Amino acid sequence: MPNYQFLTPFEFKNGLTLKNRVVMSPMTTMTSFYNGMITTDELNYYAARAGGPGMVITGVANVDASGKGFEGELSIASDDMIPGMTKLANVIHQNGTKAILQIFHAGRKSNHMILRGHQPVSASAIAAVYPPDSEQPRAMTTIEILDLIKAFGDATKRAILAGFDGVELHGANTYLLQQFYSANSNQRTDEWGGSRDKRLRFPLAVLKSVRDAIDQYATKPFVLGYRISPEEIETPGIRLADSLYLVDRIKNQVDYIHMSMGSYKRTSLNDKTNKQTLISQFAAHTNGVVPLIGIGSVEQPADAEAVLADGANLVAVGRELLREPQWVQKVQTGDVDSIRTQLSPADMDELAIPPVMQTYLTTSFKTVMHFTTDTDKAQNYQDELAPMEGFEKKL
Repeated sequence: MPNYQFLTPFEFKNGLTLKNRVVMSPMTTMTSFYNGMITTDELNYYAARAGGPGMVITGVANVDASGKGFEGELSIASDDMIPGMTKLANVIHQNGTKAILQIFHAGRKSNHMILRGHQPVSASAIAAVYPPDSEQPRAMTTIEILDLIKAFGDATKRAILAGFDGVELHGANTYLLQQFYSANSNQRTDEWGGSRDKRLRFPLAVLKSVRDAIDQYATKPFVLGYRISPEEIETPGIRLADSLYLVDRIKNQVDYIHMSMGSYKRTSLNDKTNKQTLISQFAAHTNGVVPLIGIGSVEQPADAEAVLADGANLVAVGRELLREPQWVQKVQTGDVDSIRTQLSPADMDELAIPPVMQTYLTTSFKTVMHFTTDTDKAQNYQDELAPMEGFEKKL
């Protein structure tokens, strides 16, 4: 086996051990049933990719019907979902891979069509800046906030019963947890908004709800992760100092922190005088306290090694596992030359990419997929937000 750091095992503080440090990052399939139940197409998609990485994080699942952000989204909002989720966890567990369920609420990143006539909800009644035609949400009431905090805990209990090894709170990509923390989307004047610490109250309360569920129901090591976007480009909005403050507030309450960005080489989008990579700046706050998952356009083994050398403990691989489901196995056997870093549209069925996801990849995600049929130069998203980070441009 090649002598790569990312192929070595990793153990979390609670005892959960990964066979290697490669994480399959959460990716949208848009392939669940109308009510959020898992489909066979999705199970086949995960089965094709699960054997290699040490840990697989699923595409996001909503914890409440009001949090559905797109059609074909997974749900963990009711006990009806447990049988399907059990199948998903079992599929991911092949060859000792650990299964993490990502959970969220979309907040204002939804619309009345997806919500079957209901208005989206958020911290405040302020529409998202991107895309420009986003619908104005309704500000959540205090009772709705408290109910949703409980819903995150209930969802965690279901993930435990389904056999997952952890949950990841999706606090990135401008979804509800991030909306409450951002001065752009949270302009409340009650106890859930105002100062930075007050805007942080909702994410911290959700963390506590999830941690309480883990303490009550988990009978084996079960990890809690938190995904975070380093910066927003809106004004007002989250800046790097705000994200590092958030990391400092939660790093003793979570089992890992997972960054969300399009390139592992990225530096600050807002402060061009700050030349340090974002990974290294996050690592300065997490080192020795909590594991950090670095991410962003990892395609070759050298990229994965660079992420770890920059201070991350684990490296997430996303789009590359769409192009090359056997990425880890090929690296392990020294078969690096056969790794696909481009994707032929003609190969997507063979790669077990669900049909609806294929449409999504060839439209909304076309600029990030490196299709062999592309005539445009590939973007690296080192200096700009990528589509998967919540920055949606209308085609």
